[in-house]
Amino acid sequence: PQAVPHPVPQAGARSAAPAREADPPAYGTPPGAGQDRGTVGLRRPRREELARRAAGRGPVGGPAGEPLPAGPRTERPPGPSRLEARRAARAQKPGPGIIASRFLGEAFITFGVLMLLFVVYQVWWTNVRAGMQAGGATDKLQEKWGDKKPKKSVDPERRPGAFKPGEGFAIIHIPKIGISAPIAEGVSKSAVLDKGMVGHYGKKPLKTAMPWDEQGNFSLAGHRNTHGEPFRYINKLGPGDTVVVETQSKYYTYKVTRQLPSTSPSNTSVIDPVPAQSGFTRPGRYVTLTTCTPEFTSKYRLIVWGRMVDERPRSEGKPDALVD
Repeated sequence: PQAVPHPVPQAGARSAAPAREADPPAYGTPPGAGQDRGTVGLRRPRREELARRAAGRGPVGGPAGEPLPAGPRTERPPGPSRLEARRAARAQKPGPGIIASRFLGEAFITFGVLMLLFVVYQVWWTNVRAGMQAGGATDKLQEKWGDKKPKKSVDPERRPGAFKPGEGFAIIHIPKIGISAPIAEGVSKSAVLDKGMVGHYGKKPLKTAMPWDEQGNFSLAGHRNTHGEPFRYINKLGPGDTVVVETQSKYYTYKVTRQLPSTSPSNTSVIDPVPAQSGFTRPGRYVTLTTCTPEFTSKYRLIVWGRMVDERPRSEGKPDALVD
């Protein structure tokens, strides 16, 4: 570019101020542009250009006003905005209804598992446990009876009231349904029945006779379900079937005469000395078996009656019903 000549100072004239050095040309401003009043006037960067510089994208143009190629731009990765992401996160959170339904579902599952465990305990484990207890009681009785030097010198059959509540004193055999279970004094659930034993009604006002009494009704109770269930199948007993009661000194054999399929638990007349519905008309030596019915309930009572037909000392061996 051609330089603009400065005016020559005249003699005696005041020296002119030295020319101010021109600002360096702005980047991207073509030479000679912006001349004004004898100086090289260079334009200052505009705000847009400064903003572009700050953003790292350079000036809007190159030499001679040519546009500069745009620098690399950091593109935003495709995806939802922050607001959309927050909304999506809130939508994924379970609401109160879902939380309540999950809680109820887990509660029902837990309750179902507990009920299943209770059924297993009642139907299976109580039988296992009661079977072990009843078997132990039977073994103790037979061991005591086989002792050549018993602790009690007097035969307990000759002493009234010789047995304490819960104490075993006999064994009942019912060959038709394959039952052999110890008989204990009293009908307490915890002390007798729940241990798999058969209980004798021996406490007033339901006190009944013993097998060795000259007459009376030897009345027994047993579980039909759970806890050993010794009387579960007495409903299959009919006239002529055999019930044998084994004691320390004798075997007492009874023949079944009649069955009462269902009666009220309050009907205590079924264990009277001469039960009204048994068909017996006069005093004798009888046996009565009582249990709950229907199965797995205690709404009614099932009754089986029998009459004594044989009394045999143990020294003479087992009766035919047990041998066969």
